Amino acid sequence: MKRILVAVCFISIVSIAALGQKKNVTNTTMSDQQFVDFAAQTDMVEANLGQLAGTVASAQSVKDYAQMLVTDHTNDFQQLSNVAHQANLNLPTAIDAEHNKTMVNPFQTLKGAAFDHRYVQEMVAGHTKAIAIYKKEAADAQNSALKSYAEQTLPILEKHLGGAKNLQAAKTPAK
Repeated sequence: MKRILVAVCFISIVSIAALGQKKNVTNTTMSDQQFVDFAAQTDMVEANLGQLAGTVASAQSVKDYAQMLVTDHTNDFQQLSNVAHQANLNLPTAIDAEHNKTMVNPFQTLKGAAFDHRYVQEMVAGHTKAIAIYKKEAADAQNSALKSYAEQTLPILEKHLGGAKNLQAAKTPAK
């Protein structure tokens, strides 16, 4: 019996370690095209969800935060478009099916405080991930214009993360 228990624990630990290695996106190097794809999808999703928040969020602070994201990510998409064009990289112009399914669709049925809570949670998680990826691109980009773009965008993403964390700490969106 003890051997079975030890074997089960060992398999569990090895499985968890393997899953952790696969999920750590920031340790893998992205090509410049992959980064442009990621950044464009992020900008489009953030603007889309921000517009939705303007109509279905209940807390004014969440609506104000969302409007800031719409403005900033729309402007960022324009900057990204210019940089991608300079670097001869393709820029996605629509949210892809994966991001629609995982990021946009789950919000379509939420309203009020339930929307606020989920939105703020997703903004903290999403901006944390984006900052890690932008930092890596700022350090490792092959194209100097993309490297500069990533460096210049980081403070905006950090401002967004700080705003989301402030909303979370204020417990404005109800659970």
